[in-house]
Amino acid sequence: MSAAIFDESSYENAIIELLVGLGYTHLYGPDVDRDYHNPLLMDIFVNQIRAINPQIPYSGIEEAINKVTQIEHGTLIQQNKIFTDYLQNGVPVQYTTYSKDCAGTVSKNDIVKLIDYVNPENNSFVVVNQWTVIEFENKRPDIVIFVNGLPLAVVELKSCMNEDVGIENGYRQLRNYMKLIPSLFIYNAFCIISDLSETKAGTISSGFDRYAAWKTIDGDYENTQYAQYNVLFEGMFGRQRFLDILQNFILFSTDTPNDIKILAAYHQYFAVKKAVDSTLKASLSPLPLGGVGGGRGGVVWHTQGSGKSLSMVFYAGLLCKAMQSPTIVVITDRNDLDNQLFEQFASCKDFLRQTPVQAESRKNLYELLNGREANGIFFTTMQKFEETNEPLSERKNIIVIADEAHRSQYGLSEKIKADGKIVIGDARKVRDSLPNAIFIGFTGTPVASKDHNTREVFGDYIDVYDMTQSVEDGATKPVFYESRVINLGLKPEILQKIDETYELLALDADEKDIERSKRELGNMEAILGSPETIDSLCSDIIQHCEENREQLLTGKAMMVAYSRAIGLKIYHRMLELRPLWKEKVQVVMTAANNDPEDWQEIIGNKSHKKVLARRFKDNNDPMKIAIVVDMWLTGFDVPSLATMYVFKAMSGHNLMQAIARVNRVFKDKEGGLVVDYIGIASALKQAMNEYTKRDKSNYGDMDIAKTALPKFREKLQVCRELFHGFDYTAFMDDTSTDKVRADLIKEGINFVLGKDESEQKLFQKEALLLKQARSLCQSMLKRSERFESTFFEAIRISLNKFTSPQKLSFKEINEQISELLKQSIKSEGVRHFQCS
Repeated sequence: MSAAIFDESSYENAIIELLVGLGYTHLYGPDVDRDYHNPLLMDIFVNQIRAINPQIPYSGIEEAINKVTQIEHGTLIQQNKIFTDYLQNGVPVQYTTYSKDCAGTVSKNDIVKLIDYVNPENNSFVVVNQWTVIEFENKRPDIVIFVNGLPLAVVELKSCMNEDVGIENGYRQLRNYMKLIPSLFIYNAFCIISDLSETKAGTISSGFDRYAAWKTIDGDYENTQYAQYNVLFEGMFGRQRFLDILQNFILFSTDTPNDIKILAAYHQYFAVKKAVDSTLKASLSPLPLGGVGGGRGGVVWHTQGSGKSLSMVFYAGLLCKAMQSPTIVVITDRNDLDNQLFEQFASCKDFLRQTPVQAESRKNLYELLNGREANGIFFTTMQKFEETNEPLSERKNIIVIADEAHRSQYGLSEKIKADGKIVIGDARKVRDSLPNAIFIGFTGTPVASKDHNTREVFGDYIDVYDMTQSVEDGATKPVFYESRVINLGLKPEILQKIDETYELLALDADEKDIERSKRELGNMEAILGSPETIDSLCSDIIQHCEENREQLLTGKAMMVAYSRAIGLKIYHRMLELRPLWKEKVQVVMTAANNDPEDWQEIIGNKSHKKVLARRFKDNNDPMKIAIVVDMWLTGFDVPSLATMYVFKAMSGHNLMQAIARVNRVFKDKEGGLVVDYIGIASALKQAMNEYTKRDKSNYGDMDIAKTALPKFREKLQVCRELFHGFDYTAFMDDTSTDKVRADLIKEGINFVLGKDESEQKLFQKEALLLKQARSLCQSMLKRSERFESTFFEAIRISLNKFTSPQKLSFKEINEQISELLKQSIKSEGVRHFQCS
């Protein structure tokens, strides 16, 4: 082969060489004498399982081998879940042995280990290329990585020399393998797809958008924007690291109708390792706090949406092994957050090997802790800790995990009210109740530099994964901002008063002071809840939604109301304006015993809210808009949610947590859009002051008028230049018919196809960037800009279909262009905003 050629087999050889350098033995698949219907390296498997379980008699080993090789019932996910339990915890077996007094035989239950996690050198590590498996068809994956004869990782490679093939092709190939040779994937821990420029890992349940890069070998997050291919293989497949990931960083979540297999992302892995190490150090040298014993485990700050709750699950699972079964108490400051976090842990109970319990009261928490020396994962809220002289427990092996550790409720100090009454800070109550516990905090927003309480309670940062890194890694999407306050038609003096009010709130993150400010400015409720304001608000939201957002992704949106009363006014007015939206719009807010009867019918009970939560998470459900006040603003994830309409004062971490509802990854979602009707711009900028320097640089100004809109116009100009010499002005003409526009699109397709291949690819790339920018700033575009970008988008989509492996007929293309035109023209609406 010429040295100038570097094809897929060349890349395959490079990966094999890398893995051999990490201590793996290489075998060439066709040279292995074996049964092609069996995906295991059986000789190695049988020898290794005997070697690492010398105390187990032959009959027990045989039972374990049979259980592993005959997982036959259920779906592939269910079979893989059974094997993963075997892999992480061993295979339960029963065999007959002689009694100690030699009086006869007894039946004994035991565990057969598939991997020796304590002594990595006792295991067999093999990399095989071109590993053929025959099942429904004969298939041969590029590389399979074995531990003790078990095919735990499948690697699909694509050539970096082929511009038309990338890792998405590798992903599709793996999905086909799962259908055609599923027996191989019963034993799969995770998969890798790589074309040298991109290398990502995912599980058998991961969608392509959930495959993620592993961007560091040693846990340093800096300079990871363009991770080289070797980083993932060296970072994940060093033999000790590989075994650690297999045992402690893969789990199944059962919080949906189908189990989801989850592989920890690199930032979760390193943060959890650091957090467990910090906790162990704190347990060995408790730090005094205000005369009370206790340890500070530190704070993990991972930006919202990057998997903080799952990081807490992985932390709890590893900590239970590292500390020999501690008791874990998880504290939140609201019931709905307690429920959400509890449900996340409960869905992972198999991984945790114990069932979490929610404490119903302080008395119940005392009963759960009293007399217990080990184990237990208990959930409680701050409100269940009351001032008392009696601690709940004085044990030292209790670990307190605080979610969002820097809220004001975690204050240590005592305050004296005007009537002379001393108010004890909630953090002090917790410390007094669990005086020797170790405290660790997990937060999605940064700890304010002036917040000394948090550092006193928890200590300093253990690990920081900021917004910039999360977006770079594809763990979250950026959030953008659009101001539409002026569209409410409020008088200038009222706008001034609103601005002054929320400037005040933005400057003070103390929840109690904020509530006091709200009470003092109670007349804002009357101003913002007036019929005129509500009518202007609802009319503008409906227009903005119909013209710009409901055709995007699944059309899910959240409307944050100033108060419960205003939320219900918005609900009623929306249905007056759009009577057919009865299923589309729902209200999600807490109920009170003295609520009017008509409120109760709309708000419903707890079970009703659970139904709404399931419906809102269902992308196919007709429920598209949720009107909320406080509920669902933290800890509630709907990946397809792309729009948040804000008509409520928020500041600091509360604001950042709320807007993060729209930053989740979903298909080709470009980012989340926050539409502001109340004036939160200054609060956003104030909140960003506590973020990292690069976060402030990259996201300090989220205004689409300064970010997405200039990008849109830049890409629009590029597309115009690429169409130099082609007259498509009739497409923007009001008098043009759909046929005229369809003909222009067909001619435009031929115009692009007449260019050389590099220019065709350039157009498709720039037109895609144009579409992505438009998805964020469409409401700010001129009519001509919307129609012109629609023209380029229609051509881009058609070209993609022309060049796809299964080419469409000209009739099919015409039909799809017509449908696209209908949707695009419909989304233009009847009222347009002109840009200055």
